Amino acid sequence: MDTPIEVPIRDDVIRLGQFLKLAGLAESGNHARDLVADGDVRVDGEVETRRGRQLRAGARVTVAGPEGDETAVVVHDAG
Repeated sequence: MDTPIEVPIRDDVIRLGQFLKLAGLAESGNHARDLVADGDVRVDGEVETRRGRQLRAGARVTVAGPEGDETAVVVHDAG
């Protein structure tokens, strides 16, 4: 299993669709929407179908792709 990338956010929460783009797991908002709609996104191990789901620090987001799963973790940017 690959080590997940840590993606810092400035606020306390971020919406899933925004996080997918920020983490580089989706190329665009449309791509994020399609990934979520197709059931290719898991948050903390559970399939998530709501692009607007709010994520907090510690949330683990995994996207299933043709090359294998990619995982990113939300971390709070204290700066």
